[in-house]
Amino acid sequence: PSPGTLCRTKPTDLVFIIDSSRSVRPHEFEKIKVFVSRAIEGLDVGANATRVGIINYGSAVRSEVPLHGPQSKAALLQAVRRMQPLSTGTMTGLAIQFAISRVFSAAEGARAGAPDFRKVAIVVTDGRPQDGVQDVSARARAAGIEMFALGVGRVDMGTLRQMASEPLDEHVDYVESYSAIEKLSHKFQEAFCVVSDLCATGDHDCEQLCVSTLGTYRCSCRDGFSLNSDGRTCSACNGGLGSALDLVFLIDGSKSVRPENFELVKKFINQIVDSLEVSDRQAQVGLVQYSSSVRQEFPLGQFRSKKDIKAAVKKMSYMEKGTMTGQALKYLVDSSFSAINGARPGVPKVGIVFTDGRSQDYISDAAKKAKDSGFRMFAVGVGNAVEDELREIASEPVAEHYFYTADFRTISKIGKKLQMKICVEEDPCECKSIVKFQTKVEELINSLQQ
Repeated sequence: PSPGTLCRTKPTDLVFIIDSSRSVRPHEFEKIKVFVSRAIEGLDVGANATRVGIINYGSAVRSEVPLHGPQSKAALLQAVRRMQPLSTGTMTGLAIQFAISRVFSAAEGARAGAPDFRKVAIVVTDGRPQDGVQDVSARARAAGIEMFALGVGRVDMGTLRQMASEPLDEHVDYVESYSAIEKLSHKFQEAFCVVSDLCATGDHDCEQLCVSTLGTYRCSCRDGFSLNSDGRTCSACNGGLGSALDLVFLIDGSKSVRPENFELVKKFINQIVDSLEVSDRQAQVGLVQYSSSVRQEFPLGQFRSKKDIKAAVKKMSYMEKGTMTGQALKYLVDSSFSAINGARPGVPKVGIVFTDGRSQDYISDAAKKAKDSGFRMFAVGVGNAVEDELREIASEPVAEHYFYTADFRTISKIGKKLQMKICVEEDPCECKSIVKFQTKVEELINSLQQ
């Protein structure tokens, strides 16, 4: 597993007691081997950490791996692969007795018990034992062995309960077939974790930030830094322009966008603004509204903080006239993204065009010019918007740049597709900010009016 997936296990002497009686078919026995291997992979094994022993039983009992055997993962996994079913009766009681007297003995590598060491046995069986398990299991528990009983298929639940330690609901597991057994390996890995918050205990090697998940962790970096390919260290973003973005919204304010919908559009803009890192060296936002005429609400870079941008968006009043999308696109190309209006040379330019109807003028030339100028154009259409026009506005690949929904309240549906692939490979910082932006936009569009 990748670094960090090991939860620190309290040093444990762990013994698997595996039923390979004739009712367990060969392919089922293979599934048990996968389960045991998975469980071992998630443990902190070693002579001074968790030691693993394996017993295989039918009518007789065979020790496959003693606790003092080689305790490297590779050696243990190899021993599991080599195991063969005995294909005889089911002497579960005998196998548990063998575990107590032989496998968990100091002579065979078991260590002195509590409180420093746990002794654990996991019995995997599909049958009804041909001998008694109640008394011998009680002796095992009295000797300080924690007993897990794992039953498969036609097993007798009463027998499992007789074997297991208290509380029973944590120590008895049942799966209907061997093919379902693998899903339990994760449960056992967790059962042996002493520490699941590795960030809190400092058991990690992250240079800047550590993010905890169950029994594992991943590294991340502070703003202005990006994670290197080693998944551990961070490097500073170059010149602060790394995560720079010039983003202009082109908003349809025609009378068909009713006032309550115009408010939804403002909310949509502001939630996208929320996801950006706004500053003169990072994202700049401009806003243009159009109907029969075009009005620049504010140019790129006029506001240097999210708070100011959002206040200006809220204040925007609704024009309520025609729909001159072509004229608006021309304005975007000629004015919004010009240096005079705050656009920065060499910074990615993104336009998000929002419309709800057919344009009353010709859009092809201006739409083509926007794309030819290297602007990344997204078209969002609602209601009566014409899909052909949206496609014409959208950058290539078109399917990823245009969205349509029938109703303002279902804007949420279009978010899934909004995948901005602006990533510039050489600059991980730019990628990071864009990816963060695109995920945020998707979430927002999804949550809007749910």
